[in-house]
Amino acid sequence: MFGVFIIAFVYVPIFALSGVEGKMFHPMAFTVVLAILSALILSISFVPAAVATFVRGKISEKESLVIRGAKNLYAPLLNMVMKVRILVIGVALSLLFLSGYVASKMGAEFAPALDEGDVAMHALRIPGTSLSQAIDMQLSLESRIRELPEVDKVVSKLGTADIATDPMPPNVADTFIILKDRDDWPDPSKPKSAFINELQEAVSIYPGNNYEFTQPIEMRFNELLSGVRADLAVKVFGDDQEILLATAQEIEAVMSTISGAADIQVEQITGLPVLSVIPNRPLLARYGLTVQDVQDVVSAAIGGKETGQIFEGDRRFSIVIKLPEEIRENIEVLEKLPIPLPGDNLIQSEDVISTVPLSEVASLEMTIGANQVSRENGKRRIVITANVRDRDLGSFVQEIQNTVSAEVEIPAGYWVTYGGTFEQLISASNRLKLVVPAALLLILGLLYALFGSSRDVLIISTGIPFALTGGIAALWLRDIPFSISAAVGFIALSGVAVLNGVVMISFIKSLIEKGKPHIEAIKEGALARLRPVLMTALVASLGFVPMAINVGIGSEVQRPLATVVIGGIISSTFLTLIVLPVLYSFFGNKDD
Repeated sequence: MFGVFIIAFVYVPIFALSGVEGKMFHPMAFTVVLAILSALILSISFVPAAVATFVRGKISEKESLVIRGAKNLYAPLLNMVMKVRILVIGVALSLLFLSGYVASKMGAEFAPALDEGDVAMHALRIPGTSLSQAIDMQLSLESRIRELPEVDKVVSKLGTADIATDPMPPNVADTFIILKDRDDWPDPSKPKSAFINELQEAVSIYPGNNYEFTQPIEMRFNELLSGVRADLAVKVFGDDQEILLATAQEIEAVMSTISGAADIQVEQITGLPVLSVIPNRPLLARYGLTVQDVQDVVSAAIGGKETGQIFEGDRRFSIVIKLPEEIRENIEVLEKLPIPLPGDNLIQSEDVISTVPLSEVASLEMTIGANQVSRENGKRRIVITANVRDRDLGSFVQEIQNTVSAEVEIPAGYWVTYGGTFEQLISASNRLKLVVPAALLLILGLLYALFGSSRDVLIISTGIPFALTGGIAALWLRDIPFSISAAVGFIALSGVAVLNGVVMISFIKSLIEKGKPHIEAIKEGALARLRPVLMTALVASLGFVPMAINVGIGSEVQRPLATVVIGGIISSTFLTLIVLPVLYSFFGNKDD
């Protein structure tokens, strides 16, 4: 009963609080809370009343054939381990150290990537690409994508809508690729990663495009969580745009050598074509002109100038004069723009005003200017983004951090930070570092209130690391990286481990209090509690089997949690039945 109380009021609330930004696992946690709380209330109210009402006559407890067989196997094993207790403890400690080493080598990620079934592809083009040209390029791209047999529909969003909830320039397009059902694919067994590789190869024939491949919901969540659409964002902060870009390009080159890196992109802070009109001030002074005189002519010719209004009934329209577009794009024609000379330099004629061509007093150059200037916390920054494929995010970021620190020289006054979903992994890990120790301390306090012995509390608590060994081994065997989903599984697993320890030690102490010798009470208590320990293990583990083998939508989140619980319960049950009696024979209170 006390173990049920621990799970209902300590572990499950912690289980609920440790979800991804507080929301991911709440429905499951609340369901477990209500189920266990209801069972607790019924076990102390309805069950005794029902027994008193309906159970009549002589009562005898009988064991099933399965339990008798389990006891026949367990009894000689228990006698054997009680004879080699030092060896048993040594093996248990070796398993703990081995699992700790394996855990240190495991990868980590914030949350397992869900397979949404569809693909979101970003087509990034040169800054300054006109809307009409971007539409033509996008239509060609869509027609090529539709040729793939796995594709059902292609929908694109280009630029900024009237309601600018997602403002983007015309040179950036979000392409949503809706895939057919797996059964309609030519090869239903083809992995999605293979399809993305084929898609990338198919669209790479179109020049002027860079691509990023993600999923629709994943893209929005990444953008909401970290401000970027990719899994990882390396942010370089500083003052000078050119130094920022050069540093970012060095980091991009380093990241391209890391295994698992995909869709590496440097934020486009340059690349916008700019027409620069550079005045020749000595010549301007010689002609009696000012810079403003040149600016007025160039502004009217390229940007247009309002010269009047025209009325149609009660409507009015502005009259704007400017050069045709084909002339505005021709530098040689623009150089011939006539700049009127001041009144003192006019030719003595009634019809002709003296002018000088623009090329005489200024030079025209088409240069590449800044496309955007991004700031964060008041400081200029540039972002290098990358997606991670066929690898866990934690080890990927760790390798990039080490490589960048060793191979890229960051200028003085500039610094690098790492963002994306990696930030959420760090945030959730820091939260767990506070929540889990607090939960364990609370458990130790409750156990001490029950047993009144610190030795008993510590012996029962050994079930927690015993359970962790199996969870770590299960993750390693299934090649699943550590994630917040797995962390929640470890938290739930610890409650079951403590429950088994409470069940066994409580019964052993009751036998000792009745006068049984210490070793005999341990053997008898372990055999008597074999059935409830096995029942707890079977109920908890079998309930998670469907989640562990599920391959449907959403199974990526469920699988690590179920894997941890099943593996941990197996190790916890075995080590509780074998190691816990040995530990209690050494450190238990023989005077109880």
